Amino acid sequence: MIGGLCVLLALLVQVMLVNRLPLPAGGAPDLVLLAVVGAALARGAVPGAVLGFFAGLVVDIAPPGAHLVGQYAFVFALVGYVAGRGAGGPVTTVVLCVLLAPLLAVGVNLLVGDPRVTLATLTEEVPVTIVYTLLVSPVVIWLASRGGEPRYST
Repeated sequence: MIGGLCVLLALLVQVMLVNRLPLPAGGAPDLVLLAVVGAALARGAVPGAVLGFFAGLVVDIAPPGAHLVGQYAFVFALVGYVAGRGAGGPVTTVVLCVLLAPLLAVGVNLLVGDPRVTLATLTEEVPVTIVYTLLVSPVVIWLASRGGEPRYST
């Protein structure tokens, strides 16, 4: 319950504030991804995958929503599962998930034939997003991993 509220709050802040900030290099941190990772670290792999799936669906239908519904549901479910496994410790897991998510999203977009995804996306936009996301990750992960729900072992 608390993980879902945190993801919803992260989505609202992302859409209403962060995506509108004129940050250098044109990127923005992915707060929803970090909320999923933080909640999955605290709760485990299966709850992380389920939360990631539903968070991804919400991201898929949230404005501007210029991609197929289900793309981010797949990406965030996989990232939630990986984060919930937590292999290598929390810092390593966060870095792995922050690197994995945008690359996986670009890969899925390439598989479905999205013409907006080019080599420039991989070389210019993805690295900027990764850097911004890593910069804000300590705060968002700390906030998202708080809550009364127990971690389930899987």
